Amino acid sequence: MASLTSNRTLLSLATTVLVALILFASVLLSASPNGTEPASRPAADLANFSALAPFDAHVHLYKDDPAFGALFKHLNLRVLNILVIDDRDAFGKALEPQRSDALKVRHVTDGRALFCTTFSPYGFEDPGFAERTIRQLDADFAEGAIAVKIYKVMGMEMKSKAGKYVMPDDPAFEPIYQSIAAHDRTVVAHIAEPDSCWQPPNTASPDYEYYQQHPEEYAYAHPEWPSKAAILAARDHFLAQNPKLRVVGAHLGSMETDVDEIAKRFERYPNFAVDTAARIEYLMMQPRDKVRAFLIKYQDRVLYGTDLVVMPKDDTEKALAEWKNAYARDWTFFATNKTLDLKGRKVQGLELPEPVLRKLYHDNAVRWFPGAVAGEVRVTR
Repeated sequence: MASLTSNRTLLSLATTVLVALILFASVLLSASPNGTEPASRPAADLANFSALAPFDAHVHLYKDDPAFGALFKHLNLRVLNILVIDDRDAFGKALEPQRSDALKVRHVTDGRALFCTTFSPYGFEDPGFAERTIRQLDADFAEGAIAVKIYKVMGMEMKSKAGKYVMPDDPAFEPIYQSIAAHDRTVVAHIAEPDSCWQPPNTASPDYEYYQQHPEEYAYAHPEWPSKAAILAARDHFLAQNPKLRVVGAHLGSMETDVDEIAKRFERYPNFAVDTAARIEYLMMQPRDKVRAFLIKYQDRVLYGTDLVVMPKDDTEKALAEWKNAYARDWTFFATNKTLDLKGRKVQGLELPEPVLRKLYHDNAVRWFPGAVAGEVRVTR
């Protein structure tokens, strides 16, 4: 009898432990990165997401793993794979190897990862700079590049030989912009940074960890840098000077804290759109009705983007989970009225009308990036 009682006690204890482990595993599986949680299971959200043939207009994918091709096919997804040159970054110091990596990714995704090239602006005062840059871009266009990235080093790092900070509207770049427009390609312009870049450290900021990890990009620590207002004024002048050039302002055009500021530029510059990359939290932080009205009114001018990054040595399984969770979270925010948790704060989804969702996730990419649709990009085998 003592033995039977002991066995029953052990069985009860084992059952309790098993239930606890199952509950713990369910908590882990339901967690989502970026401080938010999907309001429903990702599988259901991603089925609706995939039905729109979505286009993520802002990623940096440098790992040519077939698993990404399988994911893109499963999600019916295309992405714009963007190169960046920044001499402060070991991987981004030059066009290679990132250019070759991007072309390999395009191959392994069967053309679903479209190619956005860039150019080095650092030699802008050297003789023949514009001509050499145009030749390089022409070669990339022949290789299928549908866009060109310009980067925040314009205004936030580069100086002329005379010691003046170089802005995106510098005359040295004008022949390049004109050539891009003549080729019917689009500029992706990451100019300036969030307001928090110029402000004291704030643990509540969505960008706090980024600037802790990248102090060389933190304008607050560099009071000698131009103000954000001066940089955006130069960006606006660049838009005005190139009315025939399509420009997509990355990261909500660095006007992330108030959609009214974006609306002002939309009214002034018909050649300007923005993507949502890495700034959706800022939309969540603004009044729901205001953001919803903005996206409906300017439904032809906003492109969905994430800024998801995968480097050559990153763990594939971890990256795939991050991508799926990001897409599920964002879909919940834009497409439903469900509640999400944003770092302890409840946020209600926008429940945008289906025609607006279709433009945000698909149609605007086709319009602002000619060649983004299937069959229009020559894929090198």
